[in-house]
Amino acid sequence: MSRMAATRDGYGQALLDLASNEKVVVLEADLGKSTKSLHFRKAHPERTVSCGIGEQNMLLTAAGLASSGYIPFASTFAIFTERAFEQMRNGVARPNLAVHLCGSHGGTHTGTDGSSAQSIEDLAIFRTLPNVIVMHPCDDVSTRVLTTKLASVNQPSYTRTARNKTPVLYDGREDEIEIGKGIVLREGGDVAIIACGVMVSEALKSADELAGMGIEATIVDMHTIKPLDTELVNSLAKKCGAIVTAEDHSVIGGLGGAVAEYLSSNIPIPLERVGVNDRFGESGQADEMLELMEISAPYITKSATRAINRK
Repeated sequence: MSRMAATRDGYGQALLDLASNEKVVVLEADLGKSTKSLHFRKAHPERTVSCGIGEQNMLLTAAGLASSGYIPFASTFAIFTERAFEQMRNGVARPNLAVHLCGSHGGTHTGTDGSSAQSIEDLAIFRTLPNVIVMHPCDDVSTRVLTTKLASVNQPSYTRTARNKTPVLYDGREDEIEIGKGIVLREGGDVAIIACGVMVSEALKSADELAGMGIEATIVDMHTIKPLDTELVNSLAKKCGAIVTAEDHSVIGGLGGAVAEYLSSNIPIPLERVGVNDRFGESGQADEMLELMEISAPYITKSATRAINRK
């Protein structure tokens, strides 16, 4: 059994790693305990700004800091980052200020918080903004590495993290993790499954299931949704001839949307999108939610066989 950890812990650790850079400042909206920025606050209270329950204000404060030469990292629940979409657009993305926004507890896997708190559209809405990097890492190690790398990126970003623990895949593989580059975790020529976040481990389970059926799948962790690693998508399309995307997010506009846009314009092949099918979530345990939304490993397997049959 591999180590289990939450991606939000990787975010909290990255902020501590970055603390030696005096330009790094952290902003919170009363949820530092949940997003894990509290560790930075405890160590560096003079470089932490508490904005209270004021997400719009937090984003514009971060924009001011960024325009003054600081490197701001702001976090709250993914669902509450959406409150500040207009500030992210006009105050951050339009002037292209390097503000790094982290939305924790994204997706239906958050479970017991219920449908009002389950952001299934965050990746889609932030992907619509020019200049903004959009990421959804799958484990604490990749979250830590990617967040640390953001400090030297001269443009804004949105990263989704999660509350629940997922299998850790990148212990000792930190060197493979780059913003904008998907990571191939398993090779197979029959179908390519491109996943992000909690769905990466589900995709790996699905690959075992498929192997039992004599189907070899390539599994890709596409932690960066924008800019999409189109070079990798292109090579997978040529190698496998069929692709499945898997995300704990609406099928509209997220990872599946990004891959569909690229394929339809460049190399049209069968694509099946596994995601939340244009509905809201509800209250349930994390694993129950994956079943209920029909996005767990067995559904990825079904989609893979459908995609192969469409070749």
